Amino acid sequence: MQRSELIEWAKQVRERAYVPYSRFKVGSALLDSSGRVHLGCNVENAAYGPTNCAERTALHRAIADGEAPRTFQAIAVVGDTPHPVSPCGVCRQVLVELCAPDMPVYLANLRGDVTETTVSALLPGAFTSQDLDGGTDN
Repeated sequence: MQRSELIEWAKQVRERAYVPYSRFKVGSALLDSSGRVHLGCNVENAAYGPTNCAERTALHRAIADGEAPRTFQAIAVVGDTPHPVSPCGVCRQVLVELCAPDMPVYLANLRGDVTETTVSALLPGAFTSQDLDGGTDN
């Protein structure tokens, strides 16, 4: 699947976002190793803490659908921003946990601007399960 197709999926799912408080819709599309696309949008909550970002929604959905961590091929994230949208710190940490360090991350906006980066570039020096004494890598 081409980068542009994954970004288009993210644009489409962005419209499903539940954002009554911020009105800031974000969509994400995660490509797995078998070519399936797992979609995510942000879902807000009045208590703010339970709010879930688009990137985490797509990743959690893929895991729930039976995909193994660190087997994903790429993720696209789209928001209505002047520059390509950037994941929050929590999403960056979850990407580090569930994706390969060199996995492509396509950050885009509705104007067609795209920045391509990698998981490791988004969060250099990230804390991982390998930092834990006797940590597991499941």
